[in-house]
Amino acid sequence: MPIYEYRCLECGEPSEIFLRSGNESVECLFCGSKNLEKLFSASYAIRMSTPVPGRTCCGRTERCEAPPCSPDGACRRR
Repeated sequence: MPIYEYRCLECGEPSEIFLRSGNESVECLFCGSKNLEKLFSASYAIRMSTPVPGRTCCGRTERCEAPPCSPDGACRRR
């Protein structure tokens, strides 16, 4: 079940609500109001400080001296 974030327009409290479908009615977990706005949830991602071992974008095990691979390990082909 996806988790959606809402903010109550009556009391201002944010709520994370589990919904089975987008058609379910929601109410504030703090005051019970049905006057809620859906919030945009930011994605959570972790970037590792060291490259993960494997192959480069062009299939080599070592980085290329020139593009499409680069010293920072980012693929320049995309």
